[in-house]
Amino acid sequence: MIDSLNRASDWTTVSAVVAGIGVAGFACADALAQLGARVVLVDANDTPALRERAEILDVIGVEVKLGFTADLPECDILVVSPGLPPSSAIIGQALARGVPVWGELELAWRLRPVESPAPWLVITGTNGKTTTTLMLESMLRAAGLRTCSAGNIGMSLVGVVMHDDLDVIAVEVGAPQLPFVTTMSPLASCCLNIADDHIDHFGSLEDYIAAKARIYERTQIAAVYNAEDERTRTMVEEADVIEGCRAIGFTLGAPGLSMLGIVENILVDRAFVPDRAATAQELATIDDINPPAPHNVANALAAAALARAFGVNPAAIRDGLRAFIPAAHRIASVATVEGVSFIDDSKATNAHAALTSLKAFPSVVWIAGGMAKGQDFDDLVLEVGERLRGVVLLGVDRAMIAGSLG
Repeated sequence: MIDSLNRASDWTTVSAVVAGIGVAGFACADALAQLGARVVLVDANDTPALRERAEILDVIGVEVKLGFTADLPECDILVVSPGLPPSSAIIGQALARGVPVWGELELAWRLRPVESPAPWLVITGTNGKTTTTLMLESMLRAAGLRTCSAGNIGMSLVGVVMHDDLDVIAVEVGAPQLPFVTTMSPLASCCLNIADDHIDHFGSLEDYIAAKARIYERTQIAAVYNAEDERTRTMVEEADVIEGCRAIGFTLGAPGLSMLGIVENILVDRAFVPDRAATAQELATIDDINPPAPHNVANALAAAALARAFGVNPAAIRDGLRAFIPAAHRIASVATVEGVSFIDDSKATNAHAALTSLKAFPSVVWIAGGMAKGQDFDDLVLEVGERLRGVVLLGVDRAMIAGSLG
């Protein structure tokens, strides 16, 4: 019975434990309670802010246990928040008992409306996810579609599918959301790139890559990969997709068949055109992209590929890019003082993101720091060392970065 649960099922006989009272966990508990399930929410933390959330859930019948360190309560399903590592004790206990473990994505997919649910266009990758998702949303809106961006981007996907009437959803997916997805079947999917990140969460780079690869499972129309990142191509080649799904590449060079790319500063499509062997469709120019740094052009191509998979016309791709406003702290211009540009790219929280940002400028004073999250910075320094005119180091792992600088 549990395996077949969906929005129309009778949930009144279902006992669910939700682990985590963050944005995702709160929305999951709320939705399950609305459907009539018996819900217990557990969280190891206990703060005044969490108690306020707990009081709201208590009103709708959710039993909340903060400061929770005991064994998994008896239940039919365990729904886990993305912040919970796959190696956590409560997940291990569920698996040992044969209790199904779902993430927010899995629950959201099952809770879509039974009649005419909005298709999902899903995006993951080490870097560029939020920018690409927001670019995609802008393109879909320019095409006149009812849409929103949700998932890892801040708006709960469960809340969206429960309450919003949409034509299509742009879904940002972080790696921690992917281990416990078993039925999600997106219309189109994309992994933008792969680099060392979340090693502390997954335990190894191999496990992190394996989690990212799950984005392509059961994709229906287009599995989009980065032609400059061989690991994303391999993911598509090895994915168990729906019959008829096509592999679509994007590249900063001239595109081959079934690819999007750049020709003389023009974004062109050789994937979603009738005669792709002999023709290409102009979509936009690099000047339409804000900012036009190489990694952001790659983000625009990926977003365009997903939009085109849904049938968005070329004019809407261009108009969406022109209307796009970058999210805060992503290679954003702060000011120019006496000829020196000050750039805020503080969302570059791993070495790969920092590298792509630094490569966008010929001469840089780099302000860096924070937590290394299991990464090293040797390769970054080797690649951009000649661009660095100075480095200011902050944060708990500044000594590690200093060691890479020599």
